Amino acid sequence: MKRILSGVQASGRLHLGNLVGALQNWVRLQDSYSCYYFVADWHALTSGYENPRAINQSTIDLLVNFLAAGLDPEKCTIFVQSMVPEHAELHLILSMITPLGWLERVPTYKEKKEEITDRDLSTYGFLGYPVLQSADILLYRANLVPVGADQLPHLEITREIARRFNHFYGEVLPEPEALLTQYPKVPGVDGRKMSKSYGNAVYLSDSPQEVQQKIRTMMTDPARKLRTDPGNPELCPVYHLHKVFSASDEQDWVVKGCLSAGIGCIDCKKVLIKNVLAVLGPIWEKRRALMENPAYLREIAVEGSRKAGASAKETMGMVKEALSWF
Repeated sequence: MKRILSGVQASGRLHLGNLVGALQNWVRLQDSYSCYYFVADWHALTSGYENPRAINQSTIDLLVNFLAAGLDPEKCTIFVQSMVPEHAELHLILSMITPLGWLERVPTYKEKKEEITDRDLSTYGFLGYPVLQSADILLYRANLVPVGADQLPHLEITREIARRFNHFYGEVLPEPEALLTQYPKVPGVDGRKMSKSYGNAVYLSDSPQEVQQKIRTMMTDPARKLRTDPGNPELCPVYHLHKVFSASDEQDWVVKGCLSAGIGCIDCKKVLIKNVLAVLGPIWEKRRALMENPAYLREIAVEGSRKAGASAKETMGMVKEALSWF
């Protein structure tokens, strides 16, 4: 089977956007591909280096959510980046051949430096983030990487680094291809894209009461000032969440009711709350059981990292042979 590699940075709790944009897709892929899914805890150090304890807590929460969302250790390899030291070894080697200009032109480099203003990001680690990301992918000789169209530039630098390595040392590292995924739009409670950095997210670890409160207070079509005012569903973040979590007949009900002022925003939100809780209910149940069994979580991380490490060692053997090292 073709091999897939994907990971999540251990920089905070997962939310509904992560669930429908990544985890649910991972669960589907694990039945058809050889999948490697990992917690990128070293990546979190590139911007959160001052608080490693928070990264550790986030790592545990990510493992819990991976399993609660449906990833099966019998079907895929689940591991923690820092438990496979070959990531750092290949990162070091690739950093020696990566031109500085390649890193400075990565789209998110300047964006994140401007967005994150509460800490110093003028570090080698932050600039070299794409090299570590490339090492993550190339270490497992991944054929495919699930990405949205907007993430293609991030994968392209990995392909360029692999190409440059192969030019110098021979055909060792395969260039990964994108497995294009259509991520549904998941708006946050303020209408912007759901993101933990915006503080507008509904988290998988939220309580039922927190989820209900967040959705109840979501912004809607600003033109609907009164219950009797007709609205435009396409301008309403609540309706875009309906597109993700509600059945087609319920979506039709929302559209007709909103356009005609036949339903109010509270009515619309009640249906959405019901459907979101129905999705999160089984996840919460699994989360509770997993949080009560830290030994099992540790076992999954250790065994998955052992499996990942075996593949990583094989690649590093090929890399060292290409470099004519002992």
